[in-house]
Amino acid sequence: MPQSRAPLNETASQTAGPYLHIGLQPSTAGFAMHQTELGQQICAPDTNGTHIRVEGIITDGTGAPVTDALFEVWQANASGHYAHPLGSGPVEPGFCGWARVSADFQTGEWGFDTIKPGPTSGPNQSKQAPHLNIWIVARGINIGLNTRMYFADESAANAQDPVLSLIPEDARRATLIAKKTLQNDRPLYRFDIRLQGENETVFFDI
Repeated sequence: MPQSRAPLNETASQTAGPYLHIGLQPSTAGFAMHQTELGQQICAPDTNGTHIRVEGIITDGTGAPVTDALFEVWQANASGHYAHPLGSGPVEPGFCGWARVSADFQTGEWGFDTIKPGPTSGPNQSKQAPHLNIWIVARGINIGLNTRMYFADESAANAQDPVLSLIPEDARRATLIAKKTLQNDRPLYRFDIRLQGENETVFFDI
């Protein structure tokens, strides 16, 4: 007996969400599941170094805020050492060098408190300028995006950085440089992220 040739329904697509925050940062989604949540504090209040604030907004190709983005941040301490067994040197107690940050569900603004990292070791005995490593996921981003944030007041180190030197266009390099102001006498670095279109942030294939 011949089988029916009726078309099948399309399988639903799967993206990074909408349950991303419930699984990775439940307090942001309104669920008080843990007394201490992984990734909430990148360093202790008494960690050595200059304590700073990093803020920005993440937008899509049309300029609209991406309100469900989640960031993971890795950085070295003020001496340029990562909190890792294979790191280049010791780090002080209370410094984990890693944090998980969510964009505001209405505005797309994001931010966190940390210390300014020092220069780190690069390839072939080079030095990398102080920077933050940032990984981004959101609804519709199936593979996380990797980028870096450098500091505008480290122009000499930035000019020698082996990663920034791979980007030939000045305008493209500028998308990785956070501008410095002051907030209550504490350095505030502004780093806006554009996923597509004009002034798109540089992302790295790692």
